[in-house]
Amino acid sequence: MSAPAADIRPAIRRDRLTGPQILGRSVLYAVLIIIAIGYIFPFLIDIATSFKTEPDAASDPLSLIPATFTTAAYQKLFLNSDFPLWFRNSAIVTIVVTLGRVFFNSLAGYALSRLHFRGRNVLFAGLVAIMAVPSIVLLIPKFLVINQLGMYDSFSGMIVPLLTDAAGIFIMKNFFESIPISVEEQARIDGAGPFRTFWSVVLPMARPALITIIILSFQGSWNELAHFIVSTQSPELTTLTKGVASLASGQLSQGTQFPLKLAAAAVMTIPVALVFFFFQKRILNASDAAVKE
Repeated sequence: MSAPAADIRPAIRRDRLTGPQILGRSVLYAVLIIIAIGYIFPFLIDIATSFKTEPDAASDPLSLIPATFTTAAYQKLFLNSDFPLWFRNSAIVTIVVTLGRVFFNSLAGYALSRLHFRGRNVLFAGLVAIMAVPSIVLLIPKFLVINQLGMYDSFSGMIVPLLTDAAGIFIMKNFFESIPISVEEQARIDGAGPFRTFWSVVLPMARPALITIIILSFQGSWNELAHFIVSTQSPELTTLTKGVASLASGQLSQGTQFPLKLAAAAVMTIPVALVFFFFQKRILNASDAAVKE
């Protein structure tokens, strides 16, 4: 008679937490919950207040449940204001700037990482130095250049200065340097030139970095304010950031107008949130660039 089969299932080890460990984890979770509430609660107030009436918002501004649910703020925002025009202008600028940064930052990053030319190290050092300069310092020189080139108060003046950024070039350069050179050498053996190698071989492998640039460029250009202040003055070129900022002193600001202002702020967050949540799993996922030798 054969012996019964031995149970080969691995034993599951259960470590019991001690009293101090349980207390420590409880405190940690409590702190994390408080921090999360601190970030989420203002956004919830924003959404709730946008559906309140003006007296309700003034009397109980921190309530998350409107006493009288109404969409009057959104109706006024879209039907009786220039908000659709602001949204259109922001969409045009953001889409063009995002596409431009993806293309030009990739080209510049590839040149700095792969092409050997005189002054490359000096150029990269200048790029890093630009990243350390506060953008507010460059506003007046930027205005003078835009005005001198005849691009002031135009879409070109809003878009062209934003088509590249030092941080994006820095990200692309570092990512291209992580890609094995052997891949490009094989492409050159097959007769591909520098641009064909970049466009058809290297750039598709840099998808994680490109997605990072897309997210950062979209968010940065959508939320940009200072540059649009110094590059435009025409009401027809007002963007969302300028328009929403003007609600505090413009024609729609009689009274507190809390529901109207917070409705505009809520709508502004939707495109950036959609882009971030759509691409977040792929942001700088270096495993996508893995190459088998």
